[in-house]
Amino acid sequence: MPAIKSLEELKRVRDDALLKRKMRAESGNIQVIVAMGTCGIAAGARDTMKSILSYIETNNLGGITVTQTGCIGMCEQEPILEVVMGENPKVVYGRVNAEVARQIMKQHVQNGQPVKDYVLPI
Repeated sequence: MPAIKSLEELKRVRDDALLKRKMRAESGNIQVIVAMGTCGIAAGARDTMKSILSYIETNNLGGITVTQTGCIGMCEQEPILEVVMGENPKVVYGRVNAEVARQIMKQHVQNGQPVKDYVLPI
């Protein structure tokens, strides 16, 4: 991150951080859960989380709770993402990089169609 050179820049950075924090904590009827255990982080879960938050912000989506959890126990499938929409059964995705996360957000979260190529059998 480049050095902050003015009070205005500092306020902008703070406001951006608060907005992202609010998006993570905002309650809604759609839950997106990213596994952020050690193996998930090593496999790229941070980039997956950033991609999801960026997608929500860019598309001005509401009603979505984005949270993180620890290890789910399927290390070979990391990064793992769970999507829970209302009363529907949760859908668990494996090997979710930033690009796949955007595809899941568009196809599943926005349009209700799971991305079958990445769904893990539970």
